[in-house]
Amino acid sequence: MSEGSRTIFLSALLLALVCTGSLAEATPAKRLVRAEEASAPWPTLTTARQVHSLVSSDAARAYPVHLRGIVTYFDPSTGDGSGALFVCDATGCIFVRVAGKLSASLPVGTLIDLRGVSNRGEFAPIVAQPQIREIRYSGLPASPHRPSLARLKSGQEDGQWVEVEGVIHSIVEQETHVDLQLAMVDGPTTVHIVRQPGTDYSGLVDAAVRIRGNPGPLFDVNRRQMIGVNLHCPGFAAIRVLVPAPAHPFSLPTLPINTLLQWDVAPLLAHRVHVAGRGTLQWPGSSVCLTDATGGICAQTGQRSPLMNGELIDIVGFVSVESGAPVLTDALFRSAGASSAQPVPPAAMNAEQLLRGDHESQLVQTEGQLISRDLASSDTVLLLSSGKYIFKSILPRNLAGPETQRLENGSILHITGICSVQLDEQRSTLGLGTAVPTTFRILMRAPGDVTVVRKASWWTPVHAVLLLAFALCITLAVLAWVVKLRKRIRESEERFRHLANHDSLTGLASRLVLADTLAAALATAQRHHSAVALLMLDLDEFKEINDTLGHQAGDEVLRVSARRIQLAVRSSDTVVRVGGDEFVVLLPGLRDLRMAERIAASIVETLSTPIQIGGLRVAVSASVGISTVSGGDLDADVLLRQADVALYRAKERGKGSYQIFTTESDPIEPQNAESAAEYAHAQHDYSAGTAPGR
Repeated sequence: MSEGSRTIFLSALLLALVCTGSLAEATPAKRLVRAEEASAPWPTLTTARQVHSLVSSDAARAYPVHLRGIVTYFDPSTGDGSGALFVCDATGCIFVRVAGKLSASLPVGTLIDLRGVSNRGEFAPIVAQPQIREIRYSGLPASPHRPSLARLKSGQEDGQWVEVEGVIHSIVEQETHVDLQLAMVDGPTTVHIVRQPGTDYSGLVDAAVRIRGNPGPLFDVNRRQMIGVNLHCPGFAAIRVLVPAPAHPFSLPTLPINTLLQWDVAPLLAHRVHVAGRGTLQWPGSSVCLTDATGGICAQTGQRSPLMNGELIDIVGFVSVESGAPVLTDALFRSAGASSAQPVPPAAMNAEQLLRGDHESQLVQTEGQLISRDLASSDTVLLLSSGKYIFKSILPRNLAGPETQRLENGSILHITGICSVQLDEQRSTLGLGTAVPTTFRILMRAPGDVTVVRKASWWTPVHAVLLLAFALCITLAVLAWVVKLRKRIRESEERFRHLANHDSLTGLASRLVLADTLAAALATAQRHHSAVALLMLDLDEFKEINDTLGHQAGDEVLRVSARRIQLAVRSSDTVVRVGGDEFVVLLPGLRDLRMAERIAASIVETLSTPIQIGGLRVAVSASVGISTVSGGDLDADVLLRQADVALYRAKERGKGSYQIFTTESDPIEPQNAESAAEYAHAQHDYSAGTAPGR
């Protein structure tokens, strides 16, 4: 080989080595593999991202770690005998575990030099065996991520420096830590803070805040799986109060109970609300119920101050929904005193009346035959039957007396207490499902809420002699009773299932049917590359018909309109009444998207014919919004929202018209926080199954 050739060869070899080293430096995973294959010393990881990006098997190899970062959370004792901190550098953040408690304090915001080794951790890679050298105080990092709760729960932001926003519902103070229950827009989470001596956290309840911290997983230790998420906040320095809590929560305006889940009150529900009335039930340290002139409600509270039946009380708490009824959570109450008590009489109702839900959370009295009791529950739980209905009556263990234990199966009982209707929440991913009442339960206040109307029959010595002869007959009778009881339950389930799938006024399909049919149509469109259209329509000025001619006339208009819509569509299409005068038509399997426009025009024309009601001809018209999708490239929620936006555009054009949704004229995604708020206010909240009135 000539001197020139040797020079070229050496240059090429050197360039290859340099490129190889650069690639290994740029890709930590590849670098680790090469180091292992070459049997070279394990490389040192110098950034938080390099450590956090390791797979579990590599993290367990104890790679050396040396990095500089800022302490964003410091806990000298986590409760399992170890200390912990989060450290963030320019690439991300990493959890650091210290064996044993930390005796010295390490202020958050301190820049440190960290040496240690990688470890697989309980959920994600961490740094173990740390050696920490303080450099200087530099303050907490700026510009945190702002992920949704869903992203936090996915684990993708594990340990990173993030910022969340919400309203604090409650505070649980422990010896060394404080847990803030934060209600975010998309759900609740817990904010974990190391308790600072002499600090009062109570003023944060009902405050709207913005909190920075590091997400940490809740996990199943045995299966090493993430099951939830907490936010580890370094302290008050990382909490910004956007809207302070009211200094006197009971000074909030009093709201009627029946308005708590209505549109006009919706803007208030992010914070505490104030209701007042006469107390009807108290389970000390658990629940308090009251009733006002409009209805009843129960509140979850830890207070134990004793109350009398009918005592005037005020309750403040956060509105939530359980089994389809409003409840107040994290509530506080105060009483006007025992002298204000005027016992609330229970409303005598049968099981069928109670199942309608008109007396939800109110004091009632009903009758039933004791079938059995739930021996697995620590509380007194009685199972009773009334006609073809079966229900439970519950009395907490700390309120029960010996008399409740002596009740015999077969006895006819009078039960007094708070009615709570249980719903079968058959909700689809679109939030258009219908919740159907299946049974109810009675929450009792004391052993005296159970009285025996007629004792169960019992065997005398003579009956005992005859028992042997009639044993077979009795056995067959019991079996027949069980079969009949099961048949009644099945009939009840079938009846409620029919109610869930069909609108009782028009006979059209229900929202639950729309949800299932729409999901199937989109799946078919994806497979067969066909199109799907959705028509959303309502009757123009229908409220005026109700107001001038009465609700019976309005019902007749809805029935006739429903029949006309069915005549204007194809046999393969689905017509659904979603509520009031609103209808949705699903057009699956379209080969020509213009077919949707022709059907919409046919519906508008068909509904424009006046309807004869008695001696009057009632003029009717409808507005239609059209949304289409080809190949199933949109989800059902977006398709519904697009149709809704198009409906609004149609109504802006005037009565008796239709409008096709286009992304150019009707953008559906908000561009910033302000437009997002306006958009959220203007759109239907289909996840809750409600729609704003027009």
